[in-house]
Amino acid sequence: MSARHHWDEDDRDFSAVQTIRRKRTKPQGRRRLADLTNDDESGDDRDDLIRRLTDLGLLTEVVAELKSGKEATAYVARTPKGTALLKIYRDLAARSFKNDAVYREGQVILDERAKRAMDSRSRRGLEFLQQDWVMAEYARLWHLWAAGLNVPEPLVGPTPFEYSATPPAVLMRLIGTEDHPAPRLSEARLTHDEARTAWAQAVQGMADLLRLGYAHGDYSTYNLLWWENTVIMIDFPQLTTRQNPNFRDLLRRDAESLAVSFRRHGIHESGETTLREVQRRALGPGPEPRMVLP
Repeated sequence: MSARHHWDEDDRDFSAVQTIRRKRTKPQGRRRLADLTNDDESGDDRDDLIRRLTDLGLLTEVVAELKSGKEATAYVARTPKGTALLKIYRDLAARSFKNDAVYREGQVILDERAKRAMDSRSRRGLEFLQQDWVMAEYARLWHLWAAGLNVPEPLVGPTPFEYSATPPAVLMRLIGTEDHPAPRLSEARLTHDEARTAWAQAVQGMADLLRLGYAHGDYSTYNLLWWENTVIMIDFPQLTTRQNPNFRDLLRRDAESLAVSFRRHGIHESGETTLREVQRRALGPGPEPRMVLP
């Protein structure tokens, strides 16, 4: 959903379906609904959420827990629209990604009471922030998907009325298969030619975001998937626009993070060179838009 992985941004905590911790990508098997979160303090809330999504007809089965991190837990799930990635954010008060103000600067919040609560990070404010975080991920996924960018297809929406019932969860098309979800680019083993292909696609993806007026805010191989020789961009709740006074700094940071994270694949470019190439490509044509059906 936060900022290091398709399933969650934290790269450090991997969880098998049972209580044994292993660094794996492949789901470890099916769990009964009652067992999904029985070792989590928020287990009752998590199970209630899954039941609610099931009752709404958005979810048919949770197949396996894929990854558990400090920001969210991700599950491989089945829905009426096909295999999905179910990403459930932790309570904002317990999450490690707390310095979100840098991404929210420049946002217009019409509800002054909500704005004051969010700024003060009161209990009610954290609830507003949690809702806003999930709603933002859906809205941006739909925008990017419709614009033709390589991102996971959102499975609830496209209207806010439809996806407003899902927080703190986000449902999107699973990249990969149930048995073999797509790995993050940071974990993929690439040949030299594959690395050059992945680099070009990653730079193009950042340029496509910039063309639409966005900076990702956490762009690196940790937030890119590699599947069938294609780079898929993920994790968009912190996506920021030109209205944010931090936009240029975040864009420059993204270019530097991308360059540094690609070094393990044998690609050695500087952040400045990367940024210039992204800006050059952003002036060119974008991908073919997709048709979004109601």
